[in-house]
Amino acid sequence: MGATMRVSRRDFLRTGAAAGGLVIAVQLPGCGPRGAESGAEGGAGAKPAFEPNAFIRIGEDGWVTVVAKHLEMGQGTYTGLATIVAEELDADWNKVRVEGAPADASRYNNLHWGPAQGTGGSSAIANSWEQLRKAGATARAMLVAAAAQEWGVNAAGLTTDAGVVTDPAGGKRAEYGSLAAKAAKLPVPENVPLKDPKTFKLVGKHSARVDTRPKSMGQATFTQDVTLPGLLTAVVAHPPRFGATVKSFDAAEAKKVKGVRHVVQIPTGVAVLAESFWSAKTGRDLLKVEWDESQAFTQGSAEILAQYRELAGKPGAVARKDGDAEGTLARVSRKVEATYEVPFLAHACMEPMNCVVRLSKDRVEVWNGEQLQTGDQMALAQAAGVKPEQVSLNMLYAGGSFGRRANPKSDYLLEALSVAQAIKGNAPVKLVWTREDDTRAGYFRPLTLHALRGAVDGSGKVTAWHQRIVGQSILTGTPFESMAVKDGVDGSSVEGAANTKYAIPNIQVELHSPALPVPVQWWRSVGNTHTAFAVECFIDELAALAKKDPVAFRRGLLANAPRHLGVLSLAAEKAGWGTPLPAGRARGIAVHESFSSYVAEVAEVSLENGRPRVHRVVCAVDCGIVVNPDIVRMQMESGIAYGLSAALFDEITLKEGRVEQGNFDRYRVLRINEMPRVEVHMVASDAPPTGVGEPGTPPIAPAVANALYALTGKRVRTLPIRL
Repeated sequence: MGATMRVSRRDFLRTGAAAGGLVIAVQLPGCGPRGAESGAEGGAGAKPAFEPNAFIRIGEDGWVTVVAKHLEMGQGTYTGLATIVAEELDADWNKVRVEGAPADASRYNNLHWGPAQGTGGSSAIANSWEQLRKAGATARAMLVAAAAQEWGVNAAGLTTDAGVVTDPAGGKRAEYGSLAAKAAKLPVPENVPLKDPKTFKLVGKHSARVDTRPKSMGQATFTQDVTLPGLLTAVVAHPPRFGATVKSFDAAEAKKVKGVRHVVQIPTGVAVLAESFWSAKTGRDLLKVEWDESQAFTQGSAEILAQYRELAGKPGAVARKDGDAEGTLARVSRKVEATYEVPFLAHACMEPMNCVVRLSKDRVEVWNGEQLQTGDQMALAQAAGVKPEQVSLNMLYAGGSFGRRANPKSDYLLEALSVAQAIKGNAPVKLVWTREDDTRAGYFRPLTLHALRGAVDGSGKVTAWHQRIVGQSILTGTPFESMAVKDGVDGSSVEGAANTKYAIPNIQVELHSPALPVPVQWWRSVGNTHTAFAVECFIDELAALAKKDPVAFRRGLLANAPRHLGVLSLAAEKAGWGTPLPAGRARGIAVHESFSSYVAEVAEVSLENGRPRVHRVVCAVDCGIVVNPDIVRMQMESGIAYGLSAALFDEITLKEGRVEQGNFDRYRVLRINEMPRVEVHMVASDAPPTGVGEPGTPPIAPAVANALYALTGKRVRTLPIRL
């Protein structure tokens, strides 16, 4: 049974009672209508008791289960979401656990995205902050009311802490589990007050990650751990060139491999299904496939860049225009121009793409590290000829993503479905991509070119900035196109450039979005990955032209951007900017805003055997209220390591249309002995929390490049860095 009543104009609290527990969900504007009621696990050893449309579930054993609508892929989302709930609930952190929510945008949508469920854009904590605080506070109020009713006292005199309600005057205490059933039968209170941040016990403090133990003990379930009766593993032979298709294939040798059960053609290639991964891969490698390459892409990276350089000499779609940059540049003499180039990049997740699909007559069931529930649910439903509500997505842990699992075209999920359909749903299918599959046939960060021109006046002030960006559009041709591509400008291609906060009177940013059959999608921090590199390196070039210190120069341009200034000044101070360094070392700095968070980084660099060596990185971040400082620190360190790999080593290159890299022998990532010492400093703030998963990545490449200029006098304008 359940009860629903109005709380305020902004939100609705929902409660239900069954089998001795309490379940609460909060819906804010955009969350949509109530979903259908169904069972959910009530607590350790408890019978199924509650509907899954719940962010909080409290069992008679006192365990608090937080249902997370966002994917945990290593970034700490489960811990952050649980911390928000536990803070307002006054829960015992040692009795809090998290489980992934089902795919249902009517109840678990991302409030920053409208009626869609998914994880990305560093939005998990930001969009859940108010929603989960209200859920926790309401649950606490109901537990207190239940205790007051049971003891016949005034609720105002009761206190809560670590999962216990206490009556200081009467000397009574009750654990939450013993009160849950009674609390669930009470009316939902209106306008429950939230805590004063000054009283926070968990938010802003150290809390152990909720996923550390299950991952360390091998108890966490990833896609590779899923086993179902009759499950077959599928490995697919993909075309060696984009746009090629299967002309014919010979599976005779593949079928001789012990355990191989089926060899089937699907839209993306030829799939081998077997009783184990190794049998499937062995069979796949023995296939003889003749490819039809009449429509295949045969250009290499060099040819693409040549075309991009030609395009950069022509006007593009205007993303921003203030003043008259072209006219100013034509009139002045103190100016500089530069071209910056970045390559295609793979996501290189620790866990390559995989997915389990089981078909029945009127249902599609999926198990995977699910990042884009609504988009994938709709795509699978359309391909299977069922309604979206007939597609269930079981969200498991994911071993990294960096954007890859949030594919706008649902590529690997649809491939898994096509394999299951090819065998008429006679067995559940676990699709597994090898590292080489994901590197060669996956989706990439677009190769991009930036052509910049800028000018300074006699006093060293920037008078003009002209930037022309050339790179594939990620969002054109996807369901997001109507929202994110305006007047020929893909917002994800120009973010970090068109919205720069540097105060420049004459600024123009243009975009060319050439169409190529090379598949591209977002990569950790999306457009900011390349715009920060170009913008922050070019700012240093203008500082040199103006004969000013790079930090002082930026401060002058950011006088009206206090949060940029805050991280810039903090990073410079903590890094000892301007103080002497050992011989052979130099510092470089960069500051960038992405996903409403502000990050500045100072890199301390030397040369070892002609190669850059990064010894120290000082990072300052302003991400609003810090929910868990350890996770913020981890994510800044992670973003820096990921960005350093791209700055120093990573690139996907094409030769005659074929990807030249396959595994980590050719797609080199940062090694542990190459990781610099990283210091993370957080700006104290009372602003709502913003993202930390992506903003640490953009500033590191320009900070290193700027340090190398200070060290060698040579500009770095191409990544990965080659001196």
